Amino acid sequence: MEDTDRILENVAAFQRENVHGLTIWTCAVFIVGEIAGSGVLALPKAIDNTGWIGILLVIGCCFLSAYTGDILGRSWGIVRERYERYRTRHVRYPYPAMGEITYGKFGRLLVSFSINFTLFGVACVFLLIASENIQSLLSDAGVNISFCYWSIIIAGVLTPLTWLGTPSDFWFVAVGATCATAVACVILLANMIKDKPNYPTTEHSNPDFLSFFTAFGVICFAFGGHPAFPTFQTDMRNQKHFGRAVLLGYLIVLAMYLPVSLGGYFVYGQLVKDNVLDAVSNGYLKYIVQILITIHLLLGFIIVINPFCQELEHLVKIPETFTYKRMISRTLMVICVLFVAETVPHFGAILSLVGGSTTTLLAYVCPSLFYLKLCKMRPTEPGENWELIEVPLHVKVLNYEIILLGICAGAASTVSAINSLVSSNFSTPCYIDINRAA
Repeated sequence: MEDTDRILENVAAFQRENVHGLTIWTCAVFIVGEIAGSGVLALPKAIDNTGWIGILLVIGCCFLSAYTGDILGRSWGIVRERYERYRTRHVRYPYPAMGEITYGKFGRLLVSFSINFTLFGVACVFLLIASENIQSLLSDAGVNISFCYWSIIIAGVLTPLTWLGTPSDFWFVAVGATCATAVACVILLANMIKDKPNYPTTEHSNPDFLSFFTAFGVICFAFGGHPAFPTFQTDMRNQKHFGRAVLLGYLIVLAMYLPVSLGGYFVYGQLVKDNVLDAVSNGYLKYIVQILITIHLLLGFIIVINPFCQELEHLVKIPETFTYKRMISRTLMVICVLFVAETVPHFGAILSLVGGSTTTLLAYVCPSLFYLKLCKMRPTEPGENWELIEVPLHVKVLNYEIILLGICAGAASTVSAINSLVSSNFSTPCYIDINRAA
């Protein structure tokens, strides 16, 4: 890793003018703001569907994701040192650029599709859960408005905020999302402890192949923030510290996820739902959690849709400066997300499929694959001059094992998610049954 440390030092040298960029802490907050949220609600059910080994999977996926996040950051550092065209501060398509340099046009297209599919799916999930939470809160207060309508209202309110440029322009969004989730996790755990006397005996589901790997996709989804990582790194004051920000961010996420996941598994068992709040007893604690999680989801929506919009704007040559073209393009993206959310109003189905397919590819396959390829690449054009990077044998073995694990587990999870989708009863699209009851 010494060679890549030196490369990141060089990248930091020509990035020192970015004095208003993200620090280690603010970058970590962005990572938490993007990742945490839906995972808090979905992991208890995922652990019940995998059995006690799901607890180990949560811990393992956390540290494995932190490692591959660091590897992805090192890969981007290598690219920026070797290719002058990527040294500008605002690069709107960093992950696809790595795919193109390592595996040509196919690599770029694969990464672009995976990122867009993942972030689009995450945005749909965030919009759906936020809408359902608001419907649930207001229905208890006697206001019966379907989440189908709330999705439209939320999309309209959030659209102007999606017009903001890059993560450094809306750091306050990440801070708000992280704080809201942290407080929500503490209160949710307290509510679970309060509920425990109502569940003196807890029964757990018996995992099978389908339920296990579908749940594994959910776990991967809960830690898969990699599509936006290079965008965060590009906006940092000192990019050599990105690895520290990744580790710090994932430790914070694990501190949120693990207690809630354990509480849901041991308190409710097989009675836990895709959204753990559906199993929690009603009361002021639950209402506070719903409000805080909804705040996170609303703010997280702005974070996750930003890299998706940036790459599409690059493809259609929309300027980086704020113009009416950005307003139009991002408004259209929100409308597309809204249409899918109204078409498939069941977030669990989207979450499992995205988590098992493209999230696994971007979080556990591509980072290691790109890193190993970049380290052994030789100059191919006149004027290019760089040294090969020696990768220790144990690092090579570790990364090849990660690639193999990601391919096998991702394939199994994707097949399980598709089978689950085929065999499940879909909810009627909102625009067909617009008068859906609450």
